[in-house]
Amino acid sequence: MFFSRFNPMRATFTQWLHGFLPQPLPTGKLERLRAVIGACIGLFVTALATHVLAPQVATWLIAPIGASAVLLFCVPSSPLAQPWAVVGGNTVSALVGIACFHLVPDVLLAAPLAGCLAIGAMFALRCLHPPGGAVALTTVLGGNAVIDAGWTFALMPVATNSLLIVTAALLYNNLTGRRYPHAPHAADRNVHATGDPTPNARLGITEQDLEAALVRYGEVLDVSRDDLLAIVDDARQLALQRHFKERSVGELMSTRIVFVSPRDTLEHARELLLRYRLQSLPVLDDARRLRGVLAQEDVLRQVGWSARLRQLVPGAAMRVEEAMQQRVAALDVAAPLAQLVPLLSDGGYHQVAITGKDGEVVGVVSQSDLVAALCEQRLESVA
Repeated sequence: MFFSRFNPMRATFTQWLHGFLPQPLPTGKLERLRAVIGACIGLFVTALATHVLAPQVATWLIAPIGASAVLLFCVPSSPLAQPWAVVGGNTVSALVGIACFHLVPDVLLAAPLAGCLAIGAMFALRCLHPPGGAVALTTVLGGNAVIDAGWTFALMPVATNSLLIVTAALLYNNLTGRRYPHAPHAADRNVHATGDPTPNARLGITEQDLEAALVRYGEVLDVSRDDLLAIVDDARQLALQRHFKERSVGELMSTRIVFVSPRDTLEHARELLLRYRLQSLPVLDDARRLRGVLAQEDVLRQVGWSARLRQLVPGAAMRVEEAMQQRVAALDVAAPLAQLVPLLSDGGYHQVAITGKDGEVVGVVSQSDLVAALCEQRLESVA
């Protein structure tokens, strides 16, 4: 009885101890070398430029700039490493430290007070930068160099160092293939889609879902919301690819394409939709390239007395190009089958056009085709 109760406690304690072990870093050798060289160049350029700008200043580099270099060149995508975080965080922390040094005579009290107030100020100004805490302590404990500089210490060397190393990171990261500043981006899915999407998010995770989860989590994460959403989406795509194995959209597509031309009448398109019981029709030009899509709701939207009157006038009937949508979805014939799922489930598309190497439409995949593939895959896994 005693040992049965002890086992869960021992497992919890063992798991807690594992937290002290070094965690694996998912970075390759080239990325590590890139970061090391970048930090060296950034610190050298910052020290040299500071010396040229202010040769009378004894301190060319402050120690916390070394910590800023780690963030700028090793994790440039971190929200803590963005330009305003570096420059604003270091500078405001220096100002807080100087104020605490002058207002609190006891250094033993001034140092921790400067650290905590600097963190609070960085939170308030949205420039949280971990080296800022070290900057605040440096201004309190820096000795004669900081005392002699007074309030100008926040400008030279703190703000100057920060601006220079951010400039170096801006140039180096972009030249070596790293976006900096790290602006939000959409993950590359090898998908051609135009227009403003209107996802219904039945299966996917939306930005609102992620925002609510982060609010519930309630802690500071060293990753941007856009990158986190992209990572989750990538993981879902990899899981779908594993589920569908090596199958491509070309294996699932239907080569019997029912389509309309932009010059066809809306009445002709309506007849095709009813005859083949389709939700939408691709609109192809003479070279069989995708120009748009005509859905049932597009046809119904044009039904009225004005449309009926136009049909009575020869040559005045409404054309497909007047009612079609420009928002289309297309995949290359060799694209993985997993890429269909977000388009036909979350993207709100009824069907996806499949294109060949020259951009011509060679087939289509509908929602019912995807359902059939999912059922087939499920049966194979059960068997």
